[in-house]
Amino acid sequence: MTTGIELVRPSSLAGTAPYAYAAVTDPGRMVFTAGACPLDADGATVAVGDVRGQARQVMANLVAALEGAGAGLDDVLKTTVYVATTDRGDLVAAWDVVRAAFGEHDAPSTLVGVTVLGWPDQLVEVEAVAVRDSWQEPAPPHDGPTVDR
Repeated sequence: MTTGIELVRPSSLAGTAPYAYAAVTDPGRMVFTAGACPLDADGATVAVGDVRGQARQVMANLVAALEGAGAGLDDVLKTTVYVATTDRGDLVAAWDVVRAAFGEHDAPSTLVGVTVLGWPDQLVEVEAVAVRDSWQEPAPPHDGPTVDR
């Protein structure tokens, strides 16, 4: 077993995926997600033929993977959105759902049209890199004398 890497497999996501849904590095700050797929808890592809419907499931699964790793959408540094299509309208449809899920947190993202994705009938996939515990309050300034011991 590799030390310093925590592989995350939330029980709320399909157990049929042959990979972890996220990984966290030691000391536990960086989170790398696998591509979130439009699968239900049983591993079946949802919303066959519906880019927006699949994008909604993908985002729900991404949230679950991030939460399992101790992070959330507001902790995301970057995403890559994959859409199996040759139609720019499908790219925009998927992006609209992804963008809405992030709200005011507009992290950098790449939107890519691809020929095919891994699961049967899959049209959308989103992967993310996040930082958990990304903000620590700075220590207050020290006004008193420094004591060496």
